[in-house]
Amino acid sequence: MHRRTVSSPRARSVVAAVGAVLSAALAGCGGDVSSTRTPVVVGGTVTIATASETPSFNPYSQFGLSLAPYAYDSLVDVARDGRVVSGLAERWQAGATAASFTLRKGVTCSDGTALTASGVARSLRYAGDPRNRLIGAQTALPGVPFTVSADDAERTVSVRTASPYSFIVRTIGLLPVVCPAGLADPGALDRRSEGTGPYVLSGYASGGPYLFTRRRGYAWGPRGAGNATPGQPERIVVTVVPQESTVANLLLTGGVNIAMVTGPDRARLTGHGLATAQVPTVVGLTFFNERSDRPLSDPVLRRALVGALDRKGLANVAIGGAGTPARALTAPNSLCYSDVAAGNLPSHSSVVRALRAAGWTKNVRGRLVKQGRPLRLRLLSSADFGSTLPSVAELMAVTWQALGVDVDLVGESRNAVVQAMYGSGDFDVVVGSSPGPPLPAQLVPYFSGPPSSGGLNFAHVTNPAYDRFVARALHSPGSASCADWNRAAAALLRSADALPIADGTSTVYGYRTTFAVAPGGRIVPTSIRLHR
Repeated sequence: MHRRTVSSPRARSVVAAVGAVLSAALAGCGGDVSSTRTPVVVGGTVTIATASETPSFNPYSQFGLSLAPYAYDSLVDVARDGRVVSGLAERWQAGATAASFTLRKGVTCSDGTALTASGVARSLRYAGDPRNRLIGAQTALPGVPFTVSADDAERTVSVRTASPYSFIVRTIGLLPVVCPAGLADPGALDRRSEGTGPYVLSGYASGGPYLFTRRRGYAWGPRGAGNATPGQPERIVVTVVPQESTVANLLLTGGVNIAMVTGPDRARLTGHGLATAQVPTVVGLTFFNERSDRPLSDPVLRRALVGALDRKGLANVAIGGAGTPARALTAPNSLCYSDVAAGNLPSHSSVVRALRAAGWTKNVRGRLVKQGRPLRLRLLSSADFGSTLPSVAELMAVTWQALGVDVDLVGESRNAVVQAMYGSGDFDVVVGSSPGPPLPAQLVPYFSGPPSSGGLNFAHVTNPAYDRFVARALHSPGSASCADWNRAAAALLRSADALPIADGTSTVYGYRTTFAVAPGGRIVPTSIRLHR
């Protein structure tokens, strides 16, 4: 097994890794709620730690989407119980191919101008135009073309899709809305905010921190939430702290007020009076490069290698203790969640037979060869996606080495892995991380459609059974589509197009703060309260 560590300059022009985008897209207003009983602080500053830098604040970009809720609103939100609730829209209705949203009265942009229905429509059109190549927006929007119209007198925004789509309201309705001033100069959105949200971007430095300042008169958040309740911070500072051990130290000392921790450092945060909220996650979502010139384009070989893995052992490593092998590609609290792994993943007992069927035999050195060429895989991981993921990749490599595979085990920065995924394509396996998207439809761009040149299907997956069930699912609204969505996910696992490693939880901690957490771990800005 070959190991090396490679550093790389930040890839600012490539799309974000799966976990980075999916953790932000479609996050609603409800999740676990932390608690503490000390008095609140009026007009204070809350510091929130994040693991990654934000090179662009455009809410439709690959990195800006995660910070968008501080400065931007969406037409609707999602409550803790999963129900859609009001946002910029006070009411809405939807069918399989159309939806209509009626805006609240009195909504204003951060520059003081009134938000109109035509302004919202312009924002949605901009986000959905494929020529703009807005990766964050692509992840959140429906996977089918749509048109938008507006009636300013009636305050209505109407959306019509070119073909049926199960979740129009939970996609278009949850997209951040950019005000007209931002669309007049979209390039400027990289460095300033132009939204209707509860805060305004008021300062930043390269590499952080990023400063958001509270707006006056805001009263149109989720279910009509405002930002003037005692205890709501005057300022929110987002600081970049890549190492979880450092994050834990800062939480214990009050250096940060809110942060997510996923790895073993959680053990030493117990018993210190910190507020907590649990976030269900999928740990170690693994992709295989199926490009025609890579060895894993052969599904028989992929299934053999997946079947050889000790899923329980991988889950234990991924969780840093006793882990549960993942049962789906989405997290346990997501819409349509079901155990699709049972009976659909390759069997360990058929590994040797599958390798032979794929034409691989061992040479005198015990290495797997086919037509005289050894089987060599480039396996990528990054601690930036999760502190345990390099260890997951190492256990995979050890297992495959025992079969006779030569493995180049490479630890990279987040941006270098993203560059390999969407740029060079120089990988065979990548162990990433995903909180598990709230909607199964969010996974579609990663498993179908064009490859990385213009699309999100960086692994070059082609799975006709998946595509067939997706097409059926899209014709049914909401939860009525779940049976077909689960059949589609099962088709991916049977073909070893992806492998989720463990069902787990991340924990969001608060030092003298209370807050609500949306799916994926996003903090709901209007829920934050600072305590003494």
